[in-house]
Amino acid sequence: MPSIYQLKPAFQRLLRPAVRALAQRGVTANAVTLLAAGLSVAVGTCIAAWPGEAWPLLLLPLFLFVRMALNAIDGMLARDHAMQSRLGAVLNELGDVVSDAALYLPLALVPGLPPALLVAIVALAIISEMAGVIALQVGARRRYDGPMGKSDRAVAFGALGLWLGLGGPTGTWLTVLLAVVALLAGLTIFNRSREALHEGGCS
Repeated sequence: MPSIYQLKPAFQRLLRPAVRALAQRGVTANAVTLLAAGLSVAVGTCIAAWPGEAWPLLLLPLFLFVRMALNAIDGMLARDHAMQSRLGAVLNELGDVVSDAALYLPLALVPGLPPALLVAIVALAIISEMAGVIALQVGARRRYDGPMGKSDRAVAFGALGLWLGLGGPTGTWLTVLLAVVALLAGLTIFNRSREALHEGGCS
């Protein structure tokens, strides 16, 4: 199913000169992974500390773009510059779920947003990443199927942060949109599980 993740190759081409420069300066893939997670926690802490202020919400879409770049950079450093390691694989997967939780859970404190629904979306996001990783255990590749993968979530929550940060009104319509995000996250879990079983030759 279509996902923004499919745009990743074009994004990586734009970042390749910067990746080469970082590798030449001795920057490691694991350092970039840890930086992305640390900054995610910092931004999420700002949202949690000032849930009624506009600036942390406006910071969210800006940082989500930076985070997508950092995620692409750490992968390219690992693959293209011989930095792949078991530790890196663990940090990459854990870093993604920690970052998602740190960035999106604090939105449950923002006035006008449905807390239970936001918590459910974060839980479904973590399960969807688990479904992608479990594919490896049944003989398939790591699954990144959509329609609500990591990049899609970043766009959805980035747009939400921008809307609220600019003073956009909340209401029932926003709850409905978040419910759609939750449904798409559930569909992502199903798609990743199904494709993993199919690719792994399981019934």
